[in-house]
Amino acid sequence: MPTLTDVQRGALGAATAMFCVGTLTGVSPALHDYPVYGGQAVRYLVGALLLLAVAQVLGKGPIRLTRREVLFLAALALTGLTAFNVLVVESTRFADPATVGTVVAAVPIVLALLGPVVERRRPAPRVLAASVVVVAGVAVTSGFGGGSPLGLLLAFGALACEAGFSLLALPVLGRLGAIRVSAYSAALAVPQLVVVGLVVDGPDLVRVPTAAEALALGYLAVVVTVFAFLCWYSSLPRLGADRAGLFSGFLPVGAVVSTVVLGTGQPHLADLVGAALVLVGLAIGLRPARRREPPVPALSSPRRR
Repeated sequence: MPTLTDVQRGALGAATAMFCVGTLTGVSPALHDYPVYGGQAVRYLVGALLLLAVAQVLGKGPIRLTRREVLFLAALALTGLTAFNVLVVESTRFADPATVGTVVAAVPIVLALLGPVVERRRPAPRVLAASVVVVAGVAVTSGFGGGSPLGLLLAFGALACEAGFSLLALPVLGRLGAIRVSAYSAALAVPQLVVVGLVVDGPDLVRVPTAAEALALGYLAVVVTVFAFLCWYSSLPRLGADRAGLFSGFLPVGAVVSTVVLGTGQPHLADLVGAALVLVGLAIGLRPARRREPPVPALSSPRRR
């Protein structure tokens, strides 16, 4: 039975991770009445505890961190988790959710440009072109909305934070591994979100959830945090940030599927066209580069005697 290559494993993991994150759209309505930042803090707390338990079982328990690793993990939690959540929530107050989603969906282009720089190699033109196609597919799926300059500014801030979720993990994944990076970043995000929640919601930071809210929070903790984080951070070293970023195109696919399964929406023609564009972009970006054949040396003319 043929085994999967590293690239195929990375592709499967990245696609699964982004699909799971996309299902947030279908689950989120159950949490509309729950405090936003308190709910996120609970989600990451449960996720971090589960990840630490898994790490212990697999013999990958806590290790001594260097100062550099602590800085990268703290920055990852602050940008990729805490600030991203804050900016997305606040941007939707001043811009249409579709506009915010379309701006954030440009992350493949950012990763196609900056990912190779972090990994000390040149950006691949083919991957950059593929990322443009993927972003176009996501834009078609999400649609274009409107908003104020402040809303767009906050959305671009969320885009930068989304890129930081991958770029800041690359320098520490080699020694720490996917499980520890996922667990530590989730744990560090908890106090950060608690501080934000206390400022925004005060004493109403958390409350006892209803049954539906508890199920939704559990889903976010187990599937979108534990499972998706592990899939994503396991795929990054295999694909590189630029090619892994292409799979963010699976976010709207997960959103469409989850809304259909949960009965909260039906796919439209734009959803199908956008998904097709995403698949085209992935095919372009993941196609193996052609190896240049060495030039054949010219035959020298025989010397005249």
